[in-house]
Amino acid sequence: MRSFGAARSPEAVRSSGAVRSSEAACSSRAAGRSEAVRRSGTAGRSGTARRGSAAVGVVLLASLAVGCGDAGDLQGAGATPTAVSPDKLWPDLTPASSPAFDIGEVDTEVVKGIKVPGGGIREVDPVAVVRAEIAANPGDYGAGAYYETARRMADCGKSGAAGSRCPVLKAYYRDLTGDGHDDLTLGFRQLPGNLTAVRVYTVRKDRLVKVMAYEDAVSSVELAGRSVIIRAPSEVAGYEYRLQWTWDPQQRAMLLTHDEMLRAGNRKHAPRPHVSKGPHASTSPRPASSSPAPSPTSAPDSASGSASGR
Repeated sequence: MRSFGAARSPEAVRSSGAVRSSEAACSSRAAGRSEAVRRSGTAGRSGTARRGSAAVGVVLLASLAVGCGDAGDLQGAGATPTAVSPDKLWPDLTPASSPAFDIGEVDTEVVKGIKVPGGGIREVDPVAVVRAEIAANPGDYGAGAYYETARRMADCGKSGAAGSRCPVLKAYYRDLTGDGHDDLTLGFRQLPGNLTAVRVYTVRKDRLVKVMAYEDAVSSVELAGRSVIIRAPSEVAGYEYRLQWTWDPQQRAMLLTHDEMLRAGNRKHAPRPHVSKGPHASTSPRPASSSPAPSPTSAPDSASGSASGR
């Protein structure tokens, strides 16, 4: 009995208190267990005392395990899919050396008749820029094409209801080329029909240069960083196209860097009837291209969310 009492000596009690302290902390369960075993092994000098201390250590370690739980253990994430390497199809197919279609994705053009003294692009009249494009492409804005756009240009600058018929939308300014100077993002309606033309212009040696041109049935236009993002309705219900042009300093043009179909969320679009693209469209061919677009104010309103801060 005295031997067992030695296992309950003050030293053993101190050992028990140390283990309870580790249990309360629960910061390092493995270290706490090791300390409890070491102390219980030295609690008594006789063999009986050592056996009694070992028993106390086992009990204390068990309570420590219950108190701390397995919070620090690694947990399984469940089954993971097996990695599948890509399969290269038709390995004997001769690689193409040139594109099948010239989509003009790096075409740039100096706007004739528009001067930009001192590089101040904000001093350029957007209406004059559209008139210059119409003059340079009479076949696109004559009979059987976008003749209504050309006719309504006479309403630009007027007040009241007449002025609202002007096909030129609000212009936006932002540094898209990274040269520290504003560039011009311009939109105008291509009528009759429901297409919206989107253009980006920069200044080089006091000349206005068009670095991006696209037209489609546009749902929204956004400016983000060095990119122009256009959303257009798709003929697939519940989906829309998202196209992104990004400035490329090597080509010195806005390149089409993303062309994808995404779920439209709560947006509902009518199916896109087939309408042939204008010659300025600078994107890869898509089946059944154009469809009704929203009112003329929808594109600038969307762009204003990211451009209005300038």
